[in-house]
Amino acid sequence: MNLETLSVSVAAGVGAIELNRPDKANAINQQMWLDIRSAFCGMDEMAEVRVVVISGRGAHFTSGIDLAMLAGLRSQIRDDCEGRTREKLRRTILDLQDTLSSIERCRKPVIAAIQGACVGAGIDLITCCDMRYAAAEAYFSVKEIDVGMTADVGTLQRLPKLVPDGIVRELAYTGRRFDGAEAKQIGLVNRIYDSPDDLRRGVAEIAATIAAKSPLSIRGIKEMLVYSRDHSVADGLNYIATWNAAMLMSEDLSEAMIAARDKRPAKFRD
Repeated sequence: MNLETLSVSVAAGVGAIELNRPDKANAINQQMWLDIRSAFCGMDEMAEVRVVVISGRGAHFTSGIDLAMLAGLRSQIRDDCEGRTREKLRRTILDLQDTLSSIERCRKPVIAAIQGACVGAGIDLITCCDMRYAAAEAYFSVKEIDVGMTADVGTLQRLPKLVPDGIVRELAYTGRRFDGAEAKQIGLVNRIYDSPDDLRRGVAEIAATIAAKSPLSIRGIKEMLVYSRDHSVADGLNYIATWNAAMLMSEDLSEAMIAARDKRPAKFRD
């Protein structure tokens, strides 16, 4: 993939997506919104990709939505009819939501590796990921309140699924900055690493471990976890029964059993 605002590569089953506007603290401009969706749709389709790591080049993960993009929004949606102006704005918001939902729709697990700033739309982005890891110097903020808006592309919908409700409300109402240690304490990130270099090495090890597992089973796990988050236990149990009725008797199951018998690592095809 040749994308203007992202650096993308694939090696040993791991897809790497790097936000690549370091001179702008990886602020998400209009092109980056388009590129993120293209990248994750591409990763979803590439059989050789088994897990995806998203990170930011330079000192920061992302400073959030590019304010120049917000400033230009009025001219983009302007119409002589007020109703049509509002309809255009709604469709723009839905399109931005869909960009980040493409991360959740990607069948491969997505790991966020966070250093420096992760604010505003950065929170929207990482809450779409399967797991989040951070360097000790990382900091976070649900920043939208400080620019006079209500977060509208996923934070208020996904963050309450990850951390306690009262904490979400405090962070969203105040916009206060919190550090990696607090992010770990409240459950937003899985683990804190001492430095960005340690973060990269640690996340690479986790990604490699996932890439060595059955790709079909990993995709099923993600499907079930996302579905079960938004449905009842009964619905989730019914869905996994149907899923495994279709997917359980696979080459991967046979290979895992034979490898265990032979006391060797299992090898799964993409």
